[in-house]
Amino acid sequence: MHKKIVKRVARHKLAQFAENETFAHMFYRSYEELQKGFFLKGKWKQDYFKNDYPITLELGCGKGEYTVGMAKKYLKRNFIGIDLKGARLWHGAKIVQQEGLKNVAFIRTKIDQLFSFFDANEVAEIWLTFSDPQPKIERRRLSSPRFLNVYREILVPNGIIHQKTDNRELFDYTLEVVRHFDFQLDYFSYDIYSDRKNGDAVEIQTFYEKMFLKEGIPINYMEFRLNDKFADNDLLVLPQKD
Repeated sequence: MHKKIVKRVARHKLAQFAENETFAHMFYRSYEELQKGFFLKGKWKQDYFKNDYPITLELGCGKGEYTVGMAKKYLKRNFIGIDLKGARLWHGAKIVQQEGLKNVAFIRTKIDQLFSFFDANEVAEIWLTFSDPQPKIERRRLSSPRFLNVYREILVPNGIIHQKTDNRELFDYTLEVVRHFDFQLDYFSYDIYSDRKNGDAVEIQTFYEKMFLKEGIPINYMEFRLNDKFADNDLLVLPQKD
């Protein structure tokens, strides 16, 4: 029985991968292809969205709950969900197709390849929603200096980065990074629902977030902005702790 379930799941994923190839709003390029230049880099508004609305990225978007939820709420903004897992992206991409949403796209790629897909000042804000905390490898955390360097290449000046997570260690780590580099911290909370904050941070909930809330796990949330107080080579690593 176990083998039958595994085979059924595998067939389902293959079907999802195949359908992803048919979605006009789903993009994937191999590393070799990206070396030749991505045709929408610097031209997302003009050539894909056909408008001049700001672009928001959801990184490590999973099923794209935030990407889709905000796209429905803000018709005069553009949203792009990014993840490496095609089977996860299929869920959000399928909804976009069924509902005919025009202000949404998805990209299947590694987060450190963002600069291959976007030009300088092309992105207005970034959401990090329930990212993998990567407890053992700091450089893999999406709020690490390594990735902040990537975001800085594509964000508009004072572009907002949102982090929402159930993981207190990851949240504290991000606060440490923000404070070390003297970034502008607009807001943070260790329990956003107890603080009664309004807006997208509480109005849109992911599948796993709903599970966390049922279990009584507090949800951490912050908004911060990168600034120009540092040189291009400043964001390398945090000081090593003794």
